[in-house]
Amino acid sequence: MIQTIVYRRAWILAAILFLPSFVITSCCKTDDNEPDRTGRLKLAFAHNINGDQIIYDTLVYQNAAGNPYLVSEIQYFISDILLYGQNGSIITIEDSGGIFYVDTDISETRTREITDKIPAGNYDSVSFTFGISAQKNISGRFVNPPESYMFWPENLGGGYHYMKLNGKWLEPGQTSVTTPFNCHLGIGQIYYSYPDSIIGFVHNDFRVSLPGSAFIMNEDQQKVLSLTMNVEEWFRDPYIYDFNYWGGSIMQNQEAMDQLKKNGYNVFTAIIQ
Repeated sequence: MIQTIVYRRAWILAAILFLPSFVITSCCKTDDNEPDRTGRLKLAFAHNINGDQIIYDTLVYQNAAGNPYLVSEIQYFISDILLYGQNGSIITIEDSGGIFYVDTDISETRTREITDKIPAGNYDSVSFTFGISAQKNISGRFVNPPESYMFWPENLGGGYHYMKLNGKWLEPGQTSVTTPFNCHLGIGQIYYSYPDSIIGFVHNDFRVSLPGSAFIMNEDQQKVLSLTMNVEEWFRDPYIYDFNYWGGSIMQNQEAMDQLKKNGYNVFTAIIQ
């Protein structure tokens, strides 16, 4: 009888000891899914005027206000790229802190291999922030050039330029002598009395939704998101932007920056291949 009890207790103990092992093994099998099916994304940037690549430093363009102008250089940030899946998912690009610098004078900034793995599937559209959001636009974030050269003066709000679109235009009555313009977007100011009494700041970053940006990502595939800045759109829709009215420098002119911001929603077109 005693032997039988001992035997039964030993059998129960063995069963108890075996149970956690079985549970753990089962959990491991459940979690041991197939590797995620992912692809890759590459960014490519182009800059056009009236459908053609820009001819820099050449007075061959005229904006909607009738200003003859030329473009010298363009530098800007885009950030917080979002991919909208047909299943309701939203993929946020985290590479480089989600901030990408583009410079027409630096070729390596005009293409970027994204390190994020993009889940395979169908995507309805892509959007991004032009500039840097208020939460990320912090002075000292970039310590090395060329990004550090985009700093925005502390007394005007700090952080960084969203864009420097630099060039020259021909003022009325002039035939050859051009005047520099700096279409610079960043944090705007609200003044009690100009130019010293600042009572508030305006964050002029804005969200760009890209029409025609639906795509299918297959496993182990690379898709190229080609973004084209159509520079003429900064100056024509919904506001006709006139250099003769706004002048050459607008970093302390929130009204002028607001016009560029509102025109900026239509500036970019996208192709995904």
